[in-house]
Amino acid sequence: MYYVIICEDVENSLPLRQQTRDAHLAYLRELVDQGRLKAAGPNPALDTEDPGDAGFTGSLIIADFDSLQAASAWADADPYATAGVFRKVTVKPYKLVLP
Repeated sequence: MYYVIICEDVENSLPLRQQTRDAHLAYLRELVDQGRLKAAGPNPALDTEDPGDAGFTGSLIIADFDSLQAASAWADADPYATAGVFRKVTVKPYKLVLP
């Protein structure tokens, strides 16, 4: 089943994001390699794809997991989470309807 992982950043998270980005992307690539990642990306702090120094306010991940517990455990081990980029992470079941 799919789960949505909604992550909200701490204030001024950009330096932490930059330091941890490679590890975070490698962690996501594991889901890609397993065919389990539907979507992932950050929420820019400004209404533009490149917010510059304004950075990001959070991230969204949609992926296939065996259970809510497995999705939550995966989210807890995300390098951004362990580095303190996120102030809050919400994991919910997600039903893909379209496309």
